[in-house]
Amino acid sequence: MQNGTMLQYFHWYYPADGSLWNKLTKEAGELAARGITALWLPPATKAATGGYSVGYDIYDLFDLGEFNQKGSVPTKYGTKEQYLRAIEAAHQAGIQVYADVVLNHKAGGDETEQVPVVKVNPENRSEVISDQLEIKAFTRFTFPGRKGQYSNFIWDFQCFTGTDYDDASHENGIFRILNEYSKQGWENVPGLENGNYDYLMYTDIDFRNPAVYEEVKHWIRWYYDTIHFDGLRLDAVKHIPHQFFNGWIDYIRSEIKADVFIVGECWTTTDLEMLTFYIEATGERIHLFDSILQFNFHQASRSGSDFNLSTIFNNSLVAIQPHMAVTLVDNHDTQPLQALEAPVEPWFKPLAYALVLLREAGYPCVFYPDLYGASYQDKGPDGNEHTIDLAICGELETLLWLRKEIAYGTQRDYLDHPNCIGWTREGIDEKKGSGCAVVLSNGEAGEKHMEIGKQHTGKKFMDVLRKRSEAVVIDENGWGNFFSNPGSVSVWIVENMEHP
Repeated sequence: MQNGTMLQYFHWYYPADGSLWNKLTKEAGELAARGITALWLPPATKAATGGYSVGYDIYDLFDLGEFNQKGSVPTKYGTKEQYLRAIEAAHQAGIQVYADVVLNHKAGGDETEQVPVVKVNPENRSEVISDQLEIKAFTRFTFPGRKGQYSNFIWDFQCFTGTDYDDASHENGIFRILNEYSKQGWENVPGLENGNYDYLMYTDIDFRNPAVYEEVKHWIRWYYDTIHFDGLRLDAVKHIPHQFFNGWIDYIRSEIKADVFIVGECWTTTDLEMLTFYIEATGERIHLFDSILQFNFHQASRSGSDFNLSTIFNNSLVAIQPHMAVTLVDNHDTQPLQALEAPVEPWFKPLAYALVLLREAGYPCVFYPDLYGASYQDKGPDGNEHTIDLAICGELETLLWLRKEIAYGTQRDYLDHPNCIGWTREGIDEKKGSGCAVVLSNGEAGEKHMEIGKQHTGKKFMDVLRKRSEAVVIDENGWGNFFSNPGSVSVWIVENMEHP
């Protein structure tokens, strides 16, 4: 028995040097030893900016770094051959692989077409602000570098609902395409911001077109046969009709892989109702990232002792539907200088990781820079160039080991104080020495009187994070007084347990 832990094995500013797939091949065994059971890998398909792209400006779903397209053969992360070797290394190490799938839009069209459109209000896409007109749009995708290998499907304006650029007038805006499927309006999507949030960026795919649906089914069959993924991370799901995903996922699970794990990005910082609606509308086919909990962590890290720790799980997905929640501390969208920037401050990261890794609810996802660190430069919202250095979370290695070996069994919560909270895990027979007590403080030094179970009576517990040096002896009723330092987390385990 082992607790599952996902690692997002990239960040937005990972170097564009084609090294990531080779790095994974070398490190897969080490990652498994650390307790990583699944890897969320970045989009592996060729994007509009070729070897420089993170992968979300998706161009050709069938090019995994194999064809000379968009200025390069490899993607930012390496070649197709390197990608396949990396996946094989992960599988040999016993690690599952989750592929990042970007289906909302396409970018970098190969040819322009004369496209009938109406212009809409960017703040309310349901409001048409022009008569019908024709624009010159990059809506034709022929993939000349691939020359029809794997698929001869040509995308044209009948496959899209909208675009954002007229190449004839050089005008930017949001243009709703008037084709056979989109002339009645945008697709019905879960995202209700801006009137209708079907359109997000680039050239938006229309899943009402049966040819599009069949092509995406053909592609996912090909993709599985090529890489043998264990799961999928779905990008921007609130901008895509959930009915499409229901049918598409049913096809995958009935025809391709019955036990495929699927998690979607339905990003919101406050709207729990949207998350629960999405889970219900998709019949629990898709797990969701708990973006609300992540934002709680961000706010707690910025507020210090003014944040009420007893409310840390308020309004979060993991609090009400833990079996559907993928919990996280940061990701590529929340890291500094990104559009959804909401980073968790370094002092709070050990506390946040304890809250996702050492509890029974949720499926935790660790972020690459917290394990490896990161340094990069980019322009910020102020228009100025900034240098960012993200330090390794020093406690993370031990917290991963605790999740792998110690954090099992009945959980008792003591989330009852604004500045000091805690919980215990009783342990299980299958994991020798398992069981722990966790105490967090965002203010002064904290103390919690907590029950950990009579089977631990007389045992000495020590703080494995070495923030406290004293021992805690469990009394005859299975209780102990456990401590934490100011603004810190302590995890108490049975004395003399071997650990990193």
